Amino acid sequence: MWLYFFKLAWISVRQTPIMSTLMIIAVGIGIAACLVTSTIYMSLSKNPLQHKNNVLYALQLDAWDPQEAYDGPNDMPTQVTYLDGIAVLESDIPTHTVLMYKSGFAVLPENKSIRPFQSLARMTTSDFFPLFDVPFIFGSTWSEEADKIPEQVVVLSKQLNDRLFNGENSVGKQINLDGRLYKILGVTADWHPRPKVHDLNNGAYNRRDAMYVPMSVGIELEMYSRGNTNAWERENVVTFTDTLQSEHIWLQAWVQLDTKKQMEDFSSYIENYIRQQKKLGRFQRPLKYHLNTPSEWLSKNNVVRQDNRILLWLSVIFLLVCLINTIALLLAKFLKKAPSVGVRRALGASKKAIFSQHLYETLLVGISGGALGLTLSWFGLWGIRYLQPGLKDAAIMHWPTFVMALCFSLLASLFCGLLPAWKISHTQPARYLKIQ
Repeated sequence: MWLYFFKLAWISVRQTPIMSTLMIIAVGIGIAACLVTSTIYMSLSKNPLQHKNNVLYALQLDAWDPQEAYDGPNDMPTQVTYLDGIAVLESDIPTHTVLMYKSGFAVLPENKSIRPFQSLARMTTSDFFPLFDVPFIFGSTWSEEADKIPEQVVVLSKQLNDRLFNGENSVGKQINLDGRLYKILGVTADWHPRPKVHDLNNGAYNRRDAMYVPMSVGIELEMYSRGNTNAWERENVVTFTDTLQSEHIWLQAWVQLDTKKQMEDFSSYIENYIRQQKKLGRFQRPLKYHLNTPSEWLSKNNVVRQDNRILLWLSVIFLLVCLINTIALLLAKFLKKAPSVGVRRALGASKKAIFSQHLYETLLVGISGGALGLTLSWFGLWGIRYLQPGLKDAAIMHWPTFVMALCFSLLASLFCGLLPAWKISHTQPARYLKIQ
């Protein structure tokens, strides 16, 4: 029976091509607008560290201008100085402590068919991998000893390993970085959290890290940060050593505190440290620091801005307007067929049959509108990736989103067709028989 109803629906659609096309376009554009904005919003608002949201903390210390608060989250810098970072690193209270900054190398491949290229690197500590649950496909990270005594070792990302070694196990091999040979200890899996909660200071959707090197190596080789660096006072900073001793903030600090006692002990440690530094003339503002969970960190850094939420609601309203217009067009089309439906009712067609026939027609419109909406969404997301490279990892439609959009288009079409189909199925035959 359903094949028969779809056949009737197809005949009806062909009989009114202009009106049917308008309905399909209305549904398609509404779904596309809603799908594009919801895809971007969901990508921007997602917390990749939700599973550890209550144990991971981004540290803020208020070592800023005593005359003016920092213009940022909690009125405190989002990064720390080298002096403060080392002090945090020396604490044995956290389960894991991570200190890091963004830098890079010139990669000189052994394979002469691959031209030398610049590549981003994360200079960090060995706890980076267990703290952020970075998976490995080959090998592992460096030892804690390498965080203290520099060792020229490196962990490659899967993308860089694929490029240089065709995806083979490269552990134990060497890679030439800036003219120095580094031993490869491990290769991470395809790990690229979106947004990059661990490094919002340098862009929530900037390029992924290509490799990871002990921060101690970066300090020994005097590798400057390629990320954000801020300062509040004029200092005579000429050499890299001057940078290490300065009030420049350029390092990110994260800790993992698994228990309430760890939280209390670490808070006491930080407070005592700030008091000690105050005696040395630093931290001239009132004692203040904050430990931000990943969710708080995303929120306070405005990863999802208010205008994104407004845009999402506007797209939903636009979709509702499109659906209301579709309902109006369906009503007009179905009521125009009222005389023929009255004759069918007089010949014995049930209300259920009439209702089902017209509901199938709305399903056909919905399927067509959904297909158009998905196509327009794909082009829309492609345009966003082309025009806004910073959002290229957010403007991606995944299979769950695709299936959800398809199901939504069917539900939307059913919703649109209920009233028109019910209205036409309750046509009074006698009225139209007298007219005929």
